[in-house]
Amino acid sequence: MPTHASTSWFARSVSHWVGPRVLAALVLAMCLGLTYGAWRNAHDASEQQVQADFDFRVRQLMGNIVVRMQTYIQVLHGVQGLYASSQGVTRSELHAYLAVQQVDRHFPGIQGIGYLPLLPGAGLARHEASVRAEGYPGYAVRPPGQRAWHAPITYLEPLSESNLLAFGYDIWSEPVRRAALEQARDTGQAAMTGKIHLLQDGGSAQTHGFLVVLPVYDNGLPHASVEQRRAALRAWVFAPFRMGDLMAGVGGEGARQLDLEIYDGAQLTEAALMYDSLPGTQSSAASDSLLSQQAISIAGHAWTLRVRTMPGFDGELLARPRLVALTGVLASVVLALAAWLLAAGRTRAQAALARSSELTGQLEQGQASVLAMAEAAQRSQAMLRSILDSTIDGILVDNIDGHIFTSNRRFRDLWQVPDALDWQADGAALVRHVQSQLEQAAPFLGARAHAPHGHRERRDVLHLRDGRVVEQYVRSMQLGNEQARLWTFRDISERSQMERREHTRRQVLEMLATGAPLERVLESVVLSVQADHPAMLCSILLLDESRHRLVLGAAPSLPAFFNLSSHGHDLDTLQGVHGIAAQALRDGQRVIVGDLHAAANVQETMELAWRAQLQSCWAEPVRGGSGKLLGVLMAYHRQPTLPGAAHLARLSEAAHLAGMAIEQAQVALALRAGEARFRSLYDHAPVALWEQDWSAVRAALDALEQAGVHDLGTYFQANPDALQQLAGLVRIIDANGAALAQVRANEDDQRRGALGLAQNFDDSALPRFGDALLALAGGAHLYECESSFVRLDGAARQNELSLLVMPGHADSLDFVMVSSLDITERKRMNAELLQLATTDFLTGLPNRRHFMAALENEHARLQRELASCASVLMLDIDHFKRVNDEYGHAVGDTVLRHLGALMCQALRKVDVPGRVGGEEFAILLPGTDLAAAAVFAERLRRRVAESSLTTDGGILITITVSIGMAAMAGTDADSEAVLARADEALYRAKRGGRNRIEQNDGASDGVLSKFMAQ
Repeated sequence: MPTHASTSWFARSVSHWVGPRVLAALVLAMCLGLTYGAWRNAHDASEQQVQADFDFRVRQLMGNIVVRMQTYIQVLHGVQGLYASSQGVTRSELHAYLAVQQVDRHFPGIQGIGYLPLLPGAGLARHEASVRAEGYPGYAVRPPGQRAWHAPITYLEPLSESNLLAFGYDIWSEPVRRAALEQARDTGQAAMTGKIHLLQDGGSAQTHGFLVVLPVYDNGLPHASVEQRRAALRAWVFAPFRMGDLMAGVGGEGARQLDLEIYDGAQLTEAALMYDSLPGTQSSAASDSLLSQQAISIAGHAWTLRVRTMPGFDGELLARPRLVALTGVLASVVLALAAWLLAAGRTRAQAALARSSELTGQLEQGQASVLAMAEAAQRSQAMLRSILDSTIDGILVDNIDGHIFTSNRRFRDLWQVPDALDWQADGAALVRHVQSQLEQAAPFLGARAHAPHGHRERRDVLHLRDGRVVEQYVRSMQLGNEQARLWTFRDISERSQMERREHTRRQVLEMLATGAPLERVLESVVLSVQADHPAMLCSILLLDESRHRLVLGAAPSLPAFFNLSSHGHDLDTLQGVHGIAAQALRDGQRVIVGDLHAAANVQETMELAWRAQLQSCWAEPVRGGSGKLLGVLMAYHRQPTLPGAAHLARLSEAAHLAGMAIEQAQVALALRAGEARFRSLYDHAPVALWEQDWSAVRAALDALEQAGVHDLGTYFQANPDALQQLAGLVRIIDANGAALAQVRANEDDQRRGALGLAQNFDDSALPRFGDALLALAGGAHLYECESSFVRLDGAARQNELSLLVMPGHADSLDFVMVSSLDITERKRMNAELLQLATTDFLTGLPNRRHFMAALENEHARLQRELASCASVLMLDIDHFKRVNDEYGHAVGDTVLRHLGALMCQALRKVDVPGRVGGEEFAILLPGTDLAAAAVFAERLRRRVAESSLTTDGGILITITVSIGMAAMAGTDADSEAVLARADEALYRAKRGGRNRIEQNDGASDGVLSKFMAQ
């Protein structure tokens, strides 16, 4: 009988139990579930990244605003220091100081820097007259009215057309501005006004701004408390800011898709709005989904920042989840369709073998559909690859075992990955390639060994051997069932170099400003270059005075034997690696030797390089401001290498800073040498010497350091009483006879302890004592300064001090030798010599040098103010030779003095007379045109002609003058051009009969009046 083979239930396929549609639905549901999970993870990661990016940009924006304002306040502190260091700063001195700073170029947003004197109501008229006498005849304090106090804008640089709108405005008259003045006065710190409309904008309501003010106190008065500061207040320095100009470019590229609103105070109202980066309808498009509201305080005033994102801020990041979802849906449909086709085909095959040919055709059709779907998937993957390659960051994806999945084009360009490198087959080869380009591979290898987990990320900064700086981020991610890592690399070389260069430049400038030793400044320059490029060793070699030998300037990281081998040697005798420095100095050009082994003609000449383990060398000449060679900056590497563009730029900048430091040190050395030569004239004169014990001061400083005070300079500024207490701890051990005579003391006064630090530093000179204390406590062995002291008879004098810490006592400061020189008379004599150098001894009028200087200043003013005017008169006594011949030179001198007195009686305060020759005089009339000058000249001519002079011998003398006049213009080539025109008119007056006035205006007949001598 026939038998039927039984089929096991477990041997049957799934399609036997479920239909094709159910199977396809199950496959589709499973794939869609996996797609949803992948989409959800990508969506969460994208939102977190968008939020992190937004928070970072907000922090960066706030930091930029705070740093910019702190920089501008430091500029005001510099101007405050200029006024604090002088009893009076003229308008030209302030202009010269700010011209060097180039405020409008380096500090955008500042509309100017000005000076506000504090004036009582009774002194207003005197103040207006003084400013008008300086060349501003229309100056007046506004708004008008009598007030108890005034604070008018007296100086405002640069004095542009917009700043002229604010010139003379009384800031004390306006409550918002006055509140800032009072806050700065009472606190002694910078203060900022609330929201105001700047006077420079003509009161326009469309622009907003604010002022930052700093007080200027009288150095001779204490200002420790609020009452003392109010009593010592002399003026304010201030700077107006326009919000639009201030915020220009402050956010950089990261703020282009952000809407920034700045409100004055804590209230977010329209009245408090000071700045809106996207005003009007643009701001309405901002999204509140990403919103940050921050409060910052600048100069004691609070701002509220509200930052929102604009459409498109999160476009690239949120597109990734959509791409994942689209790819997953397409793949799910393809797989479900394939499952349905396969199940349906198997069902049809089992149902009827007779339909095999039909099923075959259907299968072929299904395969074609699958291929089409696969092509669509490939196109989606190509689109994803295109998006990945277009990002600005280098991206690499690998797993914890080091197997590399993918990377984008930016990554390969950033790390210069060659096409021949098969990194997909050998991930270690790519790691070695990256590692070979790093100066220090520890951060990169550490990130591979200790990858972050969860949603955390790790950030490192990588330094490449070619000078670039790369920012590295590592994040953990899930690829299917496998744990992977996402590496992001961004080139921040330019930003990092700019930050480091600016830091180094400021540090060097601060050290130069504080008079730091040259060795310390050069060492700071070398260390900053080595910090930028850790694989680099640097030194600075200087030319000695003979310019034939090298001396070591700074080499903190090179071996001692290597440094000594070049120090003090002649340029012609240096060979090997030091010969490269000599070659750079002889040629005055940069020298680059990438491989010392290959460059060595004689093996023995490079022995020093082998011993120091140096294999490449670059030499950058160091020049001064005039181009003079001062030395050479040497850069060494332990591996053969050539410099990149970043290296050369860094070395050039470091050489420039070193040149500045060397020139300043040479200037200081020349000044000290000059003082030494000057003082050598008094070698046999007694010198005032003081032996002092500062050990108690040292102990007090140690106690402050243990209490947590590390910045003594800031501590003394905040606690001036502490400096007074420290001054009381200094003990006078001994004083020689010259010192006792200097302070009007005797040995009994010394024995009973009547002498103290006030005989070197009085109360007004305590800041100088603080500077000396910081220098000596910081390790300096010698400190020199000028100070003021009080004699025992109560007289206040000025002195020049040299404080020397004796060898072996630097740690305890128990033996400090102070030499003191009374320079009060020298300063008085200098003032008298200045008076003699600018005044004619016979007439008392300004001499030719002083008059020409005033003429030059007036010419410069006319070049700035083309609408203004001025005139110059040239006077000559008619027949003066006859007076000398008939009556003698003594009578002639009397006539000259008589004419000088008549001239002074007719002049205004702003007019400048001068004796420019024997009997020739000149008068500068600022703000006067030719018509007004003619009236003045005629009045002076009549006064001279109508006056008479009686000599001691009873002789009656009457004189007349001839006058030539010309108008002064800013278009003149120089100030002497107007003198030449006035002199030509004077000679025409003499040739025309004398006792007359002529003007040089280019006409054929310039005679204004004729009066023949009787």
